[in-house]
Amino acid sequence: MDDVRQIASLMADMGARARAAAKGLALAPTAAKDAALNNAAGALRAHTDVILAANEKDMAFGRDKGLSGAMLDRLMLDRARIESIAKSLEDIAALPDPVGGVIAEWDRPNGLHIARVRVPLGVIGVIYESRPNVTADAGALCLKAGNAVILRGGSESFHSSDAIHACLVEGLEKAGLPKDAVQLVPTRDRAAVGEMLTMSGVIDIIVPRGGRSLVERVQKESRVPVFAHLEGICHVYIDAAADPRQALEITVNAKMRRTGICGSAETLLVDRKAEAMLPAILDALIEKGCEIRGDKDVQAMDPRVKPATAADWDTEYLDAILSVKIVDGVGGAIEHIAAHSSGHTESIVTEDEAAAQKFLTEVDSAIVMHNASTQFADGGEFGMGAEIGIATGRIHARGPVGLEQLTSFKYQVRGSGQTRP
Repeated sequence: MDDVRQIASLMADMGARARAAAKGLALAPTAAKDAALNNAAGALRAHTDVILAANEKDMAFGRDKGLSGAMLDRLMLDRARIESIAKSLEDIAALPDPVGGVIAEWDRPNGLHIARVRVPLGVIGVIYESRPNVTADAGALCLKAGNAVILRGGSESFHSSDAIHACLVEGLEKAGLPKDAVQLVPTRDRAAVGEMLTMSGVIDIIVPRGGRSLVERVQKESRVPVFAHLEGICHVYIDAAADPRQALEITVNAKMRRTGICGSAETLLVDRKAEAMLPAILDALIEKGCEIRGDKDVQAMDPRVKPATAADWDTEYLDAILSVKIVDGVGGAIEHIAAHSSGHTESIVTEDEAAAQKFLTEVDSAIVMHNASTQFADGGEFGMGAEIGIATGRIHARGPVGLEQLTSFKYQVRGSGQTRP
């Protein structure tokens, strides 16, 4: 499908069908949406072998393309991961339906009753790269929040996403909902992304999930509002009052549990008064295969530490690499984070409540943690069932974008014949 006119025609048709589906879905009862999600979960389990076969095609494509180990890990599906995807759909079905929920209500002296009520956004476009589970998570979240969605997966996950999408469609049809409520762009052609970015008036919000180049392109070219984050340059700060065991365990988990996710810690900051805790932490990280890049103070502690360059403090490794720096107290940590963070997730490890509160209050990131691993920066871990992405902007949505963030609101005003003087 190389012809630009064919791509434009394809996307226009998908947009029109999504717009029509969105009108009905906005009024769909909760029971129908939940049935669609539970049916889709059943279809995923029933078609596990089909999905695995499709994923093997994608893995071969990815290996031939020379994808990194981290990217191949994101792409890979096995039976456990498919079960996890199915469970995620059921978890989303079990969540309260945000549509129609009253955010606030009040009475005016003139007798008017005003309510701010949640409504769907409309049509959402999701552009993502190698993670095939995003097909299910994004489709399910948009559906539960009453939105139609157009999904454009990466070329690497083309076959896996198609197989998962088929399960979502099966769930919709069994529940009596329009199959066009969740559509998947059926081409690897990058021109489809360009078309999506121009579909203002058809698509209400674009959500990009992927690497810096994808997100930068979307933010630069989109004529549609965007929920996005460029990078996950996340920090862990070990305060002088940290519990040494917690400091070690949180740091190792934050970096090494899964190095290829956006919530993985990329920089460790250590209070100068907590330097005695660092050798054990470095040992544990290096033993697990982590490369350490440190400032001069950290290099002096361990000959295995490589020198950190200025670029390291601004790098999202998505790999088993960690930059480490000694700072002067919580103030020094906050100063470093302000200069180098991408605004995603930061964590302080301390038993000093005053230091923790200062960090939580003054660090201006979407997610700020105390005595917890940055790997919890995930909609599922926040009790949202799943997330469509992490937003690091300040308008409408920030942090994990779950059901509530996929709605807007309107005002319903009830009167008894009032006229304005």
